Amino acid sequence: MAFDGITVACMAHELNKRLSGGRISKIAQPEPDELFLTIKTQKENLRLLLSASASLPLVYLTETNKPGPLTAPNFCMLLRKHINGGRILSVTQPSMERILRFEIEHLDEMGDLCRKYLVMELMGKHSNIIFCTDTDKIIDSIKHVSAQVSSVREVLPGREYFIPDTQEKSNPLDITEEAFTSLIKGKESKLSKALYTSLTGLSPLAAEEICHLASLDSDRAAGSYETDELIHLYRTLDRFLEPVRTGACKPAIYYDKNAPVEFSCLPLTLYKDNRKECFDTVSRMLERYYAEKNTLTRIRQKSTDLRRIVQTALERNIKKYDLQAKQLKDTEKRDKYRIYGELINTYGYSVEPGSKSFEAVNYYTGENVTIPLDPQIPVQENAKKYFDKYGKLKRTCEAVTTLLTETGAEIEHLKSIQTALDIALKEEDLVQIKEELIASGYIRKRPAGSKKPKITSRPFHYISSDGYHMYVGKNNLQNDELTFQLAKGNDWWFHAKGAPGSHVIVQTGGDELPDRTFEEAARLAAYYSSNRQAEKIEIDYVEKKHVKKPNKAKPGFVVYYTNYSMMIDSDISEIRQLENQ
Repeated sequence: MAFDGITVACMAHELNKRLSGGRISKIAQPEPDELFLTIKTQKENLRLLLSASASLPLVYLTETNKPGPLTAPNFCMLLRKHINGGRILSVTQPSMERILRFEIEHLDEMGDLCRKYLVMELMGKHSNIIFCTDTDKIIDSIKHVSAQVSSVREVLPGREYFIPDTQEKSNPLDITEEAFTSLIKGKESKLSKALYTSLTGLSPLAAEEICHLASLDSDRAAGSYETDELIHLYRTLDRFLEPVRTGACKPAIYYDKNAPVEFSCLPLTLYKDNRKECFDTVSRMLERYYAEKNTLTRIRQKSTDLRRIVQTALERNIKKYDLQAKQLKDTEKRDKYRIYGELINTYGYSVEPGSKSFEAVNYYTGENVTIPLDPQIPVQENAKKYFDKYGKLKRTCEAVTTLLTETGAEIEHLKSIQTALDIALKEEDLVQIKEELIASGYIRKRPAGSKKPKITSRPFHYISSDGYHMYVGKNNLQNDELTFQLAKGNDWWFHAKGAPGSHVIVQTGGDELPDRTFEEAARLAAYYSSNRQAEKIEIDYVEKKHVKKPNKAKPGFVVYYTNYSMMIDSDISEIRQLENQ
C-alpha cells in the first residue's frame, strides 16, 4: 500500500505513544530534503527519520544512525536554535491527511515556555518539512515553494501555514452514512476510484480492498449502485477503518516468492494467497520494506551495463545460430547428389551423349528417379560433378554442426549469466559475474599490472527442516566451486531440468536424506532458475559422483547420465537461510 492516510494514521499512533514526553537531543540533516532526530525518552533513545524526498517521502523510527554533514545546512541550524532540547508533546494527523504535526514545547531566548510545530507533509513530489509557530506562521521549511512554483500555496518564511483543500475530499472517519451514499452516488467513475477520490487517506489499493470486502465490483460505475449496496459499502468501510481509530494496526509485508510486493497497516484479503510477514511496529515494517525494495532497485541499476553486454551478445549469437541452422538445413540434400553420382556410374553406359536427363531405379528405395544431366559434358563427368557437390555439402555439414553446437552452448552460457544477474543481491555478487564475462571475452581484459578485484561473494547457505546444509551457487563460477570442490561423492546435486539456474548441493554427511530435505533442495533449485515463475518446475537430482564436467566446457556446464526427477513449486519461504559464512 502507498504511504497513504491510513499508514500515516497508524504511524501517528505509534509516534505519539513512543515519542510523547521525549526530548530532542540531536538534530541532523544528512540530505538536503531529510532530517534525522535523536529523541530521549524515559525508557530509551530513539532515532526518527523524516524524508521529504520527491521520489520516496518517509517517516519512521530506526535503529540505524545517519550522521549529518560537517557543516549543517541553514534549516538544520534553525531547528537546533529553536527546538534542540525541546519536549515533544504530541504527534497528530489532521483529518486523515498525509500529514504529521509534531507539537514541541521549548524555552525561547528569554527563557519563557513556548510551543512550535514541525509539520511533515508526505505528498509525493510536493512533500515538505515545515517549521511553524503556534499560530501557524511559517518560520522556515526544508523546501521553499514560491508563487511561481505553486499557485495554490506559498511555503516561505512569514507566510501563513494551511492545508490546501484542492480536492474537496471528506474524512472517512467522521463521514455519515447519508453523506457517503450521496457522495458516491454522484460519481460517474468506477467504484474504487470514486472511493479514493472522494475520501481522504485512501489509496487505490485500499479502495480495491474495501470493494473486495464488500463483494462489490470495483470496476463498475459508482452511480449504477443502489442505495442499499452503498450503505453496505459504507459499513464495510467503517469496519475496515476501525483499527485506525483505535490504533490497533497490524503492520505486514506481502511477498511474491521472496520479493516484497506490498505493505499495509491493515489486513489485505486481496493478498491472502501471498506469504505475509508481520511486524510489531509500523516503523520496522517500513524500514524492512524499503530496504528490500531499495536493494533490488540498486542492484538492477548497478547491473545495467552487464545486462546490456550480455543481451547484446545473446542477440548476436541467436542470429548466428539461426543462420547456421539454415546452412545446416541446406546440406540435407547432400545424399541425393551422392546417389545421383552412384546411379550415373551404374547405369550411365546406356545414356546417349548430349542427354539432358535419364531415368534410373534407385536401388536403395526401389523407386524411379529422374537425374538431371549437363549435356555439354560427358556422362561420367556428370557423376564426378555430383560427387563433388556431395563432398562439399558433407564437409559443410560437419563444420556447421560443430559451429552450431558451439553457438548453442554459448547461448546457454549467456542465458545462465542472465539468470545469475537476476539472482544477484549485492554488489560483490556482480564482481564475480564481471570476472566471468572478462574470462569469456565479452569484456576487455584489464591492463597488464592492474589489480584483480577481491572476490567476497559467497553461495547462498540454507539449512533444511531436518538440519542438513544446502548451498546454492549465485553464478557459474560458484556453481563449479560447489559441485567440484565443496561437494563430496555422496552429497546430492540438484538443478532445474533444461533451464539456466543454480547448482544446489546438499551435504549428507553420509546419511540417507529424508524426503522433506529432497523437496526443499528441489524448491531451491526451482526458485534459483530462469523458470521460477512457473507453477511447477521439473528438477533433476543425482549424487554428485555422477556429475561430470567435459573438457573445455563453459563455467557451470556439466553432464550426467543417470538421475532422478521431480516436479515441484518454487516457494522457498519456509526454508531457513543462514548468513553466508
